[in-house]
Amino acid sequence: MIRFENVGMRYGAGPEVLSDISFNLEPGAFRFVTGPSGAGKSSMLKLMYLAEKPSRGLIQLFDRDVSGLRRNEMPALRRQIGVVFQEFRLLDHLSAFDNVALPLRVAGMPEDVIAKHVTELLSWVGLAGQLDARPVTLSGGQQQRVAIARAVIARPQLLLADEPTGNVDDAIAVRLLYLFEELNKVGTTIVIATHNEGLVSHFDYPVLHLEDGILTTPSRDAGI
Repeated sequence: MIRFENVGMRYGAGPEVLSDISFNLEPGAFRFVTGPSGAGKSSMLKLMYLAEKPSRGLIQLFDRDVSGLRRNEMPALRRQIGVVFQEFRLLDHLSAFDNVALPLRVAGMPEDVIAKHVTELLSWVGLAGQLDARPVTLSGGQQQRVAIARAVIARPQLLLADEPTGNVDDAIAVRLLYLFEELNKVGTTIVIATHNEGLVSHFDYPVLHLEDGILTTPSRDAGI
């Protein structure tokens, strides 16, 4: 599913923010990416969802070398990837329901099926009473849950989450991790970047740990 081999990354002419990163993830894997703020967690996820390119090294996604992808091949590959961003990126002019429904509408799914799936998922994340609410009327934690629901609604093959529990309390955080677990059980590969070591300790999944852009020895077997 994902292969990094001696990957380095820098922004412009600056110093490397990631250095000699190497690991493999098989389809159906579940990994946490941990490390302090500024360690390179978000940068590594950006490489995975094709928002940035490496300055050196090899990256393969879905068994394809991303450096050899043509521009017109990018959209199809990205549709297999769900992303939960730190800054949510919700559309303010759409309701919570319509934000979550957007990936299914783009895929051409019938409206009755969309209504069923979106309503069930928003209820599951504790937002049954907020279907018609616009993002600006929701708290940060509520917006986070809408963003997560939008990312998982189409059941992507690969789900990348950047600090997905940063704006919710511990009870909701654990509930959201259980949602990611359920997706993983039906085959979705999950990669979650977080600095919340306490939350990670609740779940028995391998860890990729970053320190100053370097992948250190993980606390559990991470398939390196």
